[in-house]
Amino acid sequence: MNTSLRIISIATLFPDAARPNFGLFVEKSLRALAAQPGIELTVVAPVGLPPFPLSLHKRYRALRDLPRTEDWNGLTVHRPRFTLVPRIGARFNPAKVSRAVLSAVRGQPFDVVDAQFFYPDGPAAMRVADALGLPFSAKARGADISHFGHDPATAPQLLAAANRAAGLLAVSDSMRGEMAAIGIDPAKIVVHYTGIDSDRFSPGDRATARVALGMDSAPAILTVGALIPRKGQALAIEALPALPGVHYWLAGAGEAEGRYRALAQELGVTDRVHFLGPVANADLPQLYRAADAVVMPSVSEGLANAWVEALACGTPIVISDAGGAAELVSSPIAGRIAQRTPGAIAEAVQAILANPPSPSDVAASLGGRFDWDRNGRELAAHFRRCAGR
Repeated sequence: MNTSLRIISIATLFPDAARPNFGLFVEKSLRALAAQPGIELTVVAPVGLPPFPLSLHKRYRALRDLPRTEDWNGLTVHRPRFTLVPRIGARFNPAKVSRAVLSAVRGQPFDVVDAQFFYPDGPAAMRVADALGLPFSAKARGADISHFGHDPATAPQLLAAANRAAGLLAVSDSMRGEMAAIGIDPAKIVVHYTGIDSDRFSPGDRATARVALGMDSAPAILTVGALIPRKGQALAIEALPALPGVHYWLAGAGEAEGRYRALAQELGVTDRVHFLGPVANADLPQLYRAADAVVMPSVSEGLANAWVEALACGTPIVISDAGGAAELVSSPIAGRIAQRTPGAIAEAVQAILANPPSPSDVAASLGGRFDWDRNGRELAAHFRRCAGR
């Protein structure tokens, strides 16, 4: 009899050669899980491609060329394809993902099915679990609840999966509350904080970091994340006229970049707004250390990894009251929770610049709550409970 717990994890957000930063936090968590004793893990990261002939477009070439199965940093990862209909096909994705998953692992034995994102992974995991006669779990991270949990096209499937699941996870206590607010049983939900690589994300000298990045000594604020309206970078740009001399660095790419450039020009702050494009994860610690504050006035979040990474590097954060904000910013040492207005953001940044906290004190505010080994242990224990072990 096999005494190991055999887990199949469905992760539509997972890195690949074409998108090395895509769902990197999911990979980290699953690697921590796989390192636990008595765990046998198989990852299925379905790749969505639009219908032919759109799938032939050069933007999808790198995805088409991904291997169907590979060893990815020590994890066995299957990458079956499914047909993705952009914008209007979200309600059909769970069924398509589940068929792709079942085709990739046909004949392999498992004990429990895991969904690393609540939609479409959760309803897909429900279908896979039904087909294999297994229990399943799903994890909520942010937009999967704030968007898909409220969209009439997707909410029924999401709620059905939540009701059927053997157990549920949430990235923060606030996320747990949002899940309960849309009708998910809070008694089934366990808060499961992310981890942090403390060997890399740790305090360092700000001046040294700026020299390494070619930055001058001007006060600097930073945002790390996709350039999309939900992340609120426009508000930080609009705060700059009230922050003379402060430069704003944006790490990431996205659909709103053109609008942000135009806004900076309109406000006369173009010379103080710097678009860095996508930044490799390996380069983020130095970037966090170089900033006086990380500013992220998002509309919604679960518990953003960038918040935790910034604090671990000793940089205070200015964030909106979204997701698990209050679980991180419990004192001025960690930063400020500000209203989503340019004036409030400017005031919060000014307060930090006027009385900057010690980087070591900022990092200590995390209190050891974010550790990958702990993350893996808790995840393994959760799956054992789901499987009746």
